[in-house]
Amino acid sequence: MAGRLEGKAAFITGGASGLGRAMAQAFAAEGASVAIADIDRGRGEAVARGIGARAIFLAHDVTDEEQWVANLAAAASAFGRLDTLVNNAGIGTRGTVESTSLEEWRRIHAVNLDGPFLGCKHAIPLIAKAGGGAILNISSVAGLIGARDSAAYCSSKGGLRLLTKSVAMHCAHRKNGVRCNSVHPVYTDTPMVGQMLAESRQPEKMLEAMKAMIPLGRLGTPEELAAMAVYLVSDEAAFVTGAEFVFDGGYTAN
Repeated sequence: MAGRLEGKAAFITGGASGLGRAMAQAFAAEGASVAIADIDRGRGEAVARGIGARAIFLAHDVTDEEQWVANLAAAASAFGRLDTLVNNAGIGTRGTVESTSLEEWRRIHAVNLDGPFLGCKHAIPLIAKAGGGAILNISSVAGLIGARDSAAYCSSKGGLRLLTKSVAMHCAHRKNGVRCNSVHPVYTDTPMVGQMLAESRQPEKMLEAMKAMIPLGRLGTPEELAAMAVYLVSDEAAFVTGAEFVFDGGYTAN
């Protein structure tokens, strides 16, 4: 079923590495044009070059509304349309409700929740203009279940889960053809998890503990999540909206 996204154009935040990079590559392989939006210019431009003519890089801070307006318009202009938004950019630090500072709380929510809000707000008219399409919000299993030492991260990802449903219901009511779903990964082999391990006093022990928490006994891969994303933004998922998809090796079923 090659070419499942042929003729479509996507805007992916956090596209310079990890899950965003894997999705950009998978979308392009299926025929889509891809705007890689990231604060990391060096890596983002490298990803775009690796994909080739189907990709452009846009320097993008998801907390800046003016950049959202300008960069979404730039992508739609470059490709002649915009069919898909993937809100993938995210950050996370550990901290309980007592140890997290207000500054850190606001910083995490600004990236993980304000960013997707701004993306949805300004992408919906462009996607509707193209005849409809899909928004995909990358949340986390931490948006479904609590973790004692991740108060701000859990809150931001839980908020993203319900923002997704609200956007889906809004678009369904407007009958504008825009669908919106969320994906909730567990520990995946990405730079974010790599950083967590690097900051640990015992990285190998922490990695084994992560694997032990997952019934399938390993971390997920970015390529596996990208395969799920391809389906969710394709026309094959035309009847799927307001839904949450766990990508967790059985973690939340245990």
